[in-house]
Amino acid sequence: MYSSRLTHGPVELAFTDRHGGVSRAPFDSLNLAWAGDDPEALAENHRRLSADFAPDDPVAVLSQVHGKDVAYVGPEGPRSDLHGHLHATADGVVTDQPGMTLMVRGADCAMVLFADASAGVIGGCHCGRPGLVAGVVPATIDKMRELGAGDITAWLGPHVCGRCYEVPEQMREDVAAVVPASRATTSWGTPSVDLGAGIRAQLCAAGVECVDLSRCTLESPDLYSYRRDHLESGRQAGVIRMAPR
Repeated sequence: MYSSRLTHGPVELAFTDRHGGVSRAPFDSLNLAWAGDDPEALAENHRRLSADFAPDDPVAVLSQVHGKDVAYVGPEGPRSDLHGHLHATADGVVTDQPGMTLMVRGADCAMVLFADASAGVIGGCHCGRPGLVAGVVPATIDKMRELGAGDITAWLGPHVCGRCYEVPEQMREDVAAVVPASRATTSWGTPSVDLGAGIRAQLCAAGVECVDLSRCTLESPDLYSYRRDHLESGRQAGVIRMAPR
């Protein structure tokens, strides 16, 4: 069920893999997407993850649109519902409410989780190439700091690596003009974007420590990859919570 799972003081976090769910091929098995698969299987997959990770928590999730908007989850909402979860349209999500699980999803795009355990503030974001350029990572950090976070740690989850993320040369240069650390070359010698390097550079510039838990989604058959499987790809998730005090 998990590619990695750990605790950081009162913070619990995990990145899922594709095992332990009920989706049939080609989405087998823990597909955490919202659509494109059997709706009953998707609902059961979300239920299983919630039951294992934090069975008593409400879960806040996102319709991700490759932007930089960051949703705040507080006592007032969001109130809309999807698979039994609180739901907002954004690419970052933060809260200062203990006993709340935040979820971001990906299938080549990076999932980044954040926490300042002493301040009681957690966050997460979905960051692909457009989000890297738009600045969703620093936007999420800024929103956390508005809530009182200071000493933030980030955990970088699975994503397609720079050795595999081939793009046209002009696209690579356009991204690198904004985030120079992202300029890369594939293992076969063509232009590529290194999402992980770009995200780590943005975290460093913001004074945030990065714990790298990434693996290449395209190279790992136990992870979903849109580049590898196209419309037959499911989604994995990053989840984080602050235990109630």
